[in-house]
Amino acid sequence: MLSPHEFATLLLVKDAPNQVDMDREELDALFERQLVQLEKLASGLKQWRVTDIGDTAIRAIKRLS
Repeated sequence: MLSPHEFATLLLVKDAPNQVDMDREELDALFERQLVQLEKLASGLKQWRVTDIGDTAIRAIKRLS
């Protein structure tokens, strides 16, 4: 189960990935659960993105709310 902070971070990665602080602790937990991954952009910068598993988790949690 995700903590409220982890779920909020997952939503932030999905909706505003360029606004995510790369050092957030919650990202480690989400990465370990394969809910997010680090993507290298054409510009050379790195950005978090939600995986298919993460997207499925978001939809499931929203359905239960």
